Amino acid sequence: MAEVILHIYDVTNSGSDKTNNTIVHINKIFKDRIGLGGIFHSAIQVYGDDEWSFGFCEQGSGVFCCPSRKNPLYTYREFMVLGRTNSSIFKVNQILRELSREWPGTSYDLLSKNCNHFCDELCKRLGVQKLPGWVNRFANTGDAAIEMAENTALRFKQAKTEIVSASKVAYRFLVGVTSGSTGGDNPPLNSNSGSPRFQSAWFKNLITAGAKPSNSSEIETQDGDVVLQHQWQHNSAHTLQQTCHNSEGPLRQSSHQLEQTLRHNSL
Repeated sequence: MAEVILHIYDVTNSGSDKTNNTIVHINKIFKDRIGLGGIFHSAIQVYGDDEWSFGFCEQGSGVFCCPSRKNPLYTYREFMVLGRTNSSIFKVNQILRELSREWPGTSYDLLSKNCNHFCDELCKRLGVQKLPGWVNRFANTGDAAIEMAENTALRFKQAKTEIVSASKVAYRFLVGVTSGSTGGDNPPLNSNSGSPRFQSAWFKNLITAGAKPSNSSEIETQDGDVVLQHQWQHNSAHTLQQTCHNSEGPLRQSSHQLEQTLRHNSL
């Protein structure tokens, strides 16, 4: 068994003393005072005096080693023991060779595949606990924020597509309804009935009038025959008038005979 040691550095490889000092100051505030985390580089030491980490390079593997606590690119900060591994030195060397093939230098990403992610994977294969959350919290938060922004943009795009599709379906439905109202075997009464202006006016009348028939007050019978209400009213009035006219003659004659009888009796 061997101890697995985590070495932590402040990232001070920007090439600017002002920037490097700012990063150190940020790490002191956010890690030491608040406990949230900071901008750190990490490496793992197991079996020997070297530490293992991961970084960017244009060719070959991004996995490298250097003497523990002496990485020249960063400012050493602290270390902590993560546990003891049951893996033999032979097994550890095999794990490091596998990781060297799986982690090429060109795959390095500051937010999703950095040195802290590599150390987490190495600790997992060694059978010890992962890095404390504060070591890589800034990268994880940034990666989560980017993923959330991408998902939000995708959902907005999907919602826009659904709204456009629903609008098209609604438009086709309204066009079909208005076309059906003037369709059938009979030709339209008005040549402008298919125009957008007519359709709009028809739909407006349909809403305001409660879907009542518009011009001739059509009443459908059970057999499907259409009777025009105004014609029915006209025929009924004509029949009543004709009946009154036919009964007017006998009524006038009866009144005249009654008048003559009364006059005769008075004499």
